[in-house]
Amino acid sequence: MSLAALHRQVIRCRLCPRLVRWREKVAHEKIRRFADETYWGKPITGFGDPRAELLLVGLAPAAHGGNRTGRIFTGDESGRWLFRALARAGFANQPESVSRTDGLTLAGCYVTAAVRCAPPANRPLPAEIHRCAPYLLEELRLLRRVRVVVGLGGIGFRAAVDALRSAGRLRLRRRPTFAHGVCHRLDDLTLLGSYHPSQQNTFTGRLTEAMFDAVFARARREIEAGRMRAGPR
Repeated sequence: MSLAALHRQVIRCRLCPRLVRWREKVAHEKIRRFADETYWGKPITGFGDPRAELLLVGLAPAAHGGNRTGRIFTGDESGRWLFRALARAGFANQPESVSRTDGLTLAGCYVTAAVRCAPPANRPLPAEIHRCAPYLLEELRLLRRVRVVVGLGGIGFRAAVDALRSAGRLRLRRRPTFAHGVCHRLDDLTLLGSYHPSQQNTFTGRLTEAMFDAVFARARREIEAGRMRAGPR
């Protein structure tokens, strides 16, 4: 399967009735400031550089962010934090993304999510995370150059752990634990954890820009170290 074929499969997905009803309800009813826009209202694919060495795994599209724009982290406050940090670290060509056609490109980086549909209250059910898991596993298999995986938030981190284990790339006796800035070196890649750039973290100061920048600076160092250990791919 190619990434393009996987993306087509994701967009057609209707495996989770609760999420289908919610994403389509939100897309129909909208909110006042986006009343004139046509919402995407379908599952969200990952996006970025197919030769990525950095893979980011978030939670899910926001109801009026990715569910509106059709691209994860695009058009919401979490995305503003993420793309500013990626631009400062040299992984994005611009610090903001408001639509799928705004010119944003990622260099050496691919962004995806544990769940592909906007969940009510941003809380997917365990069964919904489980049904989405094969999509992340297939992305991990297709992105053959990945050297560093960053789990954004506990759900993104755990989804990344499960995908790595299913792909046979996680052989640690103990399951990796999540914390901001945590670093787990595996056989052929590095797994990092970061608080999710959600408003409940950024508005409260639990996650600062300096803390977020440190994660991507660490990711850059781990990529360079991985290149030296393994040689060019």
